Amino acid sequence: MPPLFRRLLLLFHALRYGARLLWLAAPADHKLHWIIGLAGRLHAAGRGGQSLNRVLPALGPLAGRFAQTLAERPELASGTLHDAIDAIDHMEAPLPPHESEQALARAFGRPLATLFSAVDLVPVRGGFAEQTHLARLVAPVNGHYEVAIKLVRADQLQQIGDELALLRWVARWLENLSGTARRLHLRAQAQSFTDDILRRFDLRAEAANLSQTGHHFDGDARIVVPDVIWDLCTTYTLTMQRVSTLPASDLAGLHAHHIKLAPLAAHIVEVVTEQAFEHGFFHATLDARRVRVSIGPDTLGRLVLAEFSIMSSLSTDEREFFVHGATALFDQDYARLAEMHRDAGHVPHDTRAEVLEAELRTRAEAHFAAEPEDRSAGSLFHHLLHAVQPFEGAVPARLATAQRSFQQAEMLARALHPGVDTWNITRGVLADIARRDIDHRGWIKRIARELPHLAHMLPRMPQLAVRYLQQEHDRARTPQQNARLVAEIGREYRRTRVLLWACAVCGGALGAGTVLLMW
Repeated sequence: MPPLFRRLLLLFHALRYGARLLWLAAPADHKLHWIIGLAGRLHAAGRGGQSLNRVLPALGPLAGRFAQTLAERPELASGTLHDAIDAIDHMEAPLPPHESEQALARAFGRPLATLFSAVDLVPVRGGFAEQTHLARLVAPVNGHYEVAIKLVRADQLQQIGDELALLRWVARWLENLSGTARRLHLRAQAQSFTDDILRRFDLRAEAANLSQTGHHFDGDARIVVPDVIWDLCTTYTLTMQRVSTLPASDLAGLHAHHIKLAPLAAHIVEVVTEQAFEHGFFHATLDARRVRVSIGPDTLGRLVLAEFSIMSSLSTDEREFFVHGATALFDQDYARLAEMHRDAGHVPHDTRAEVLEAELRTRAEAHFAAEPEDRSAGSLFHHLLHAVQPFEGAVPARLATAQRSFQQAEMLARALHPGVDTWNITRGVLADIARRDIDHRGWIKRIARELPHLAHMLPRMPQLAVRYLQQEHDRARTPQQNARLVAEIGREYRRTRVLLWACAVCGGALGAGTVLLMW
């Protein structure tokens, strides 16, 4: 169907159902009179926003405030959007078996019999425009025979793309016609909405996210990350190692497999904290549905994080701010945290540090006064980030997303084992990360980050030195000044030689210490 005709058809349906809603909302005895009166009041009003507030006194202010909030904090729109999609997953019917076989064959570009010795054409999971099948490979890949295939339904994805194109089209026209729409940046909101939706169905990106997470937790006995079968990954399929799992919320099933819930709950908090604040690459929409537990004989009881399509990342500065800011907050060092907010630019430069410190203290002290089992690290972190709002400040949206994901993990851990001490577990994990940031390992990381810059600067050092000497020589007018310049050059030469020897000795000692620690 041509894109323009498709947009017009979708717009027709939107108007049609909008008119139907108005008809249903009108009183049963005088529908026509009510609709005519509504249209007359809208026409007589001078401004659209004010007319909506008069015609719909309950909905107008709420809708306006909702739109303004989304414009100021777009991360809320992303979370709400994916929550809504997850909520309607069960309403989507998967393809029938024969259509599933055809769709898989088209996606792989070859008959299924050449790749798999068996394929279960009835999906084990269906979702919004996607479904998951189990299969067995003809020949093993990286030692794996059993695989899971995530298939995106191409026709439905095309329809979603058409509807998103219509949304952007309408947003563009509204911005051209309405100052309110321009103030709310509707086109940017529609484009962000489109990118978020399409990112959810980008299976190549999801495969890359899965692979990177596996690299981060390689060899970790608390978690298993399925291997990606790259040769069988296409635009519409993601093939990965099959891991037999149960939902983390299936307490009866976990007990039946003799999985201990206390260490499992602790591992959830530890892994999610490390994922976000040590590696800086985490699930942006983490909830109970995306946390599973392995019941395989070799990996029994390990965590299996699922759905790697919606991931987010923290920059080095954002990650370090959260780690060291949270450590300061746990230590009740509000002055240090207030200075960190000022240094990071989260508040205006004229904000008084002692006033921000008092705000942090007022918000946080109640958490320390609670009983240990009632303390919530996730709630404390909310104040860590949002205590700057009374000062017209704000933190990066990705930090708010990371805090939300952590809070979801904490809630799941407490649902699994109400007695788990998430407060002290989180405090210990963040303290370890902060310690690694400031010891020799953090020093080596910082040196490694600076090496690319040094590689460009070092070859220019002789040239810069010659220019400096030429400038100083040009300034020297008397023999005494020339002699002083020569003495300064000799002194700097001796200092440089001592510094190089010190760096060599320290580097050798550090390398030897690292080798001994690794042993």
